[in-house]
Amino acid sequence: MTKSIRKSIKTIYTPESSLRHPLILFQAMWRDLLASRELAWRLLVRDISAQYRQSILGIVWAFLPPIVTAWGLIIAKDAGAINVGNTPIPYPAYVIFSMSLWQTFMEALSAPIAAVSSAKSMLARINFPREAIILAKLGEVFFNFGIKIILIIAVFIWFKVPVTWSVLLAPLAIIHLVLLGTGIGLLLSPFGALYNDIAKIIPLILTPWLLITPVIYPVPKQGWFSTLVNLNPVTPLLVTARDLSTTGMISEPISFWIVSCLAFVLIFLAWIVYRLAMPFIVERMSS
Repeated sequence: MTKSIRKSIKTIYTPESSLRHPLILFQAMWRDLLASRELAWRLLVRDISAQYRQSILGIVWAFLPPIVTAWGLIIAKDAGAINVGNTPIPYPAYVIFSMSLWQTFMEALSAPIAAVSSAKSMLARINFPREAIILAKLGEVFFNFGIKIILIIAVFIWFKVPVTWSVLLAPLAIIHLVLLGTGIGLLLSPFGALYNDIAKIIPLILTPWLLITPVIYPVPKQGWFSTLVNLNPVTPLLVTARDLSTTGMISEPISFWIVSCLAFVLIFLAWIVYRLAMPFIVERMSS
């Protein structure tokens, strides 16, 4: 007669901070990240299906923002209302491509905040790796950008924009841009779960942020505004992605790698804050 022995795994919660044992904390973070992949995939499929099933225009919403913005700016430029200077590619293609990159950054920043806010009931009732809801939203960001690529390719063909082999490296800069946005959003997500003000403040911040990002104009070469634009961390990532996709020449390689390194450090630190804060957030939501 064969006897099966079941080993039970006990989890002990103590008031001691996890930062006192960083190695154990990092091991747990990595373990939960790997364990959350299947759940993240299921949440991603569910969210994407719901997003397009409950929308009349469906996938068209991925195309509309850059097209509408470009159309308004082209009219303003032709009327002489704005003077953006010379762009390396036709202006409509320049704006549509740049706005697609900016919109992807916005989605990456807002995704963690929206993920935690929408999963409040699930977080309070079910014990699961908290990284799953973040990974699901991150997958949604890349899925939406994949749809935008169709628009970008069509625009490049229409305006006969030449591309070089460097376009194959553009996804690297785009990934870094998404990581920067995700890091900022992940850092704010615990506060967004407790206070609705965070979700309302984000659009107020992103609007002026867009104006100091070279999305609708080339990077200025001189003056105080040029300094402000170049200090913007989004600038080197977005410009590098645009350079690799069009001219093939990176205008600010040093700034790109500095901000890229900062993006990786930011998302790692934000992940730690997220891990440490979520038990307290869930407790506040449950009480």
